Amino acid sequence: MKMLLHFTPQIIKKPLIAEVVLETGVLVNINKATIDVTGGELIINVPDKDVNKVIKSFKSRGVDVVTLEKPIIRVDEECVHCGACISVCPTNVFKCEVDDSISLDHKECIQCGACITACPHNALKLSR
Repeated sequence: MKMLLHFTPQIIKKPLIAEVVLETGVLVNINKATIDVTGGELIINVPDKDVNKVIKSFKSRGVDVVTLEKPIIRVDEECVHCGACISVCPTNVFKCEVDDSISLDHKECIQCGACITACPHNALKLSR
């Protein structure tokens, strides 16, 4: 499952990812990171069976954790299934189905935002 981690400036210099991996024994995959002196955000992927253990460990260290069951949200009323999102997505979240509709595989989304920029109908948003 994807998680969005928010780090404050007070804890940004600590080796939090390493500490959580060592404490829980759970390997996490970092999909996206934005970190500077004012704080940071990370999108990580954690095996579904270990989600609660990892959340507890991060929260005990002062990290704000949000689970992202649907990292990208499509506004169906706005989507015309043009396929612009397919060509720009680096992780193949979007697929063209036999009926020419566009489907989403939320597990692959890394919240890069490329699809949002490409969508001519503003039918896509990042989940927060």
